[in-house]
Amino acid sequence: MRTARRATRRAALHTGPMSDWNQQIIDEFRANGGDVATNGFGKGLVLLHHRGARTGTERTSPVAAIPDGSGAWFVAASKGGAPDNPAWYHNLLAHPDVEIETPDDGTVDVHAAELVGRERDDAWELFKQRSEGFRSYEERTSRTIPVLRLTRR
Repeated sequence: MRTARRATRRAALHTGPMSDWNQQIIDEFRANGGDVATNGFGKGLVLLHHRGARTGTERTSPVAAIPDGSGAWFVAASKGGAPDNPAWYHNLLAHPDVEIETPDDGTVDVHAAELVGRERDDAWELFKQRSEGFRSYEERTSRTIPVLRLTRR
């Protein structure tokens, strides 16, 4: 019985309004060559394919990405300014070799590395310059929002 309850609880974590919203964004991304009109994302997203840190379950998450100018991308684990990091962040720390779908390059194998210090701060500034939303996320939370670089493998 306990195992069944745990499975139900886990399934509930990946269903509901946020999961539905993510799937709509994923569908729009794929239908329009990476151009997502919803929320004005345009071509500013990538689809991050990652494995659950504990479960190993394959997942796909749309995330805002900023090219770093060297063929890599920055992603910020902002979670809308929530007090905790998004699940995909923990998954990348556990399994850093992943793939992304991009608007311009198709599917790309990448390695995720968390940025620290000045490098993190400089990359985070790019997100805040990109959108008022990112500036407000920082104001809503007491945590330092992690930024990762996704480098081609």
